[in-house]
Amino acid sequence: MWAVERVLAAGIRDWNFPRGIAGVALMVGYAGEHGVPAARMLAGTGLTDAVLRDPDAQIDAHTELAVIRNLVREVDEPALGVELGRRYRITTFGIFGFACVSSPTLGEAISFALRFLDLSFAFCLPVAHWEAGEFVARVHDESVPADVRQFLVERDVTAMYQVMSDLLGRPVPLLRAEFRFAEPGYVDRVTEVLGVRPAYGRAHNVFTIDPAMLEQPLPQANEHTWAMCLAQCRQLVDRRRARTGIAAEVRELLVPGGADGFAAPLGIDLVARELNMSTRTLRRHLDAAGTSYRALLDEVRRALAEEMLTATPLSVSDVAIRLGYAESSTFIYAFKRWTGVTPAAYRRERVLLR
Repeated sequence: MWAVERVLAAGIRDWNFPRGIAGVALMVGYAGEHGVPAARMLAGTGLTDAVLRDPDAQIDAHTELAVIRNLVREVDEPALGVELGRRYRITTFGIFGFACVSSPTLGEAISFALRFLDLSFAFCLPVAHWEAGEFVARVHDESVPADVRQFLVERDVTAMYQVMSDLLGRPVPLLRAEFRFAEPGYVDRVTEVLGVRPAYGRAHNVFTIDPAMLEQPLPQANEHTWAMCLAQCRQLVDRRRARTGIAAEVRELLVPGGADGFAAPLGIDLVARELNMSTRTLRRHLDAAGTSYRALLDEVRRALAEEMLTATPLSVSDVAIRLGYAESSTFIYAFKRWTGVTPAAYRRERVLLR
């Protein structure tokens, strides 16, 4: 497995996915320890204490983002993202966490976590790959709102590190860590938590481990439990990913109906016209549903691109044209953003896997 799959990308395209309430509950509890009442943390979200106590409650990403902004505004702590990230433990993630902890090896757990990342609370999306002597996790923050970007990078990277350490039952030795932002005044605290002094002002957010760590068996590995948790995670993510209401109607219109099944998706104005509403009204309805035309278009384009690259002999340029891109370079950039690899590399890997 590890010799063929040279890139492990998240199974989602962006951070705008429904999520459980546990992440918000954790933040509200943390703020409470710093004297911030729950009412101030939940201001402007429509959430209540009763919702926080409901383990089955789901919220959209923008609601969690509002809580995050409240936390950053209300809690004055220099290394806030790092300190909060340390609170994310295996048990925070419910059945998703149990699936990870019962995986055979650390590598299998990482692969699983990336495939089902929309059962997490991440905003920064990791893509993992192999380099000489390193297993590299690049953490993408380009689409994260700028006002909370550094906080969320530090929170998500620290949470990923904490969960990996929990899985192994001991701290995971990082080979290096790099961040895109400037070095903060609390760098010594980051170094203490991650076990390595990060480099700052770099091109990407990155942390790396020895590839041999991927083969480490997990102390609580259990094949039966892992299979059971995997099935439950699949059911849960299928329910969360299901498009209903206006989102389902838009997605259906975006799926092409050409003779060969690969016509370019409709533009938003045409979609709105088909639904007998204005473009502005359509945008408002999609926002209320926790998604957007762009997010739905990316879903459709990615699915079509993967199918064409896998099942047809079409060139990358032809695929780009059929998806409605004016230039293949724009398509290549988008595909790499979705999957972490170029269309050509994706096609080569699928050929190797056959």
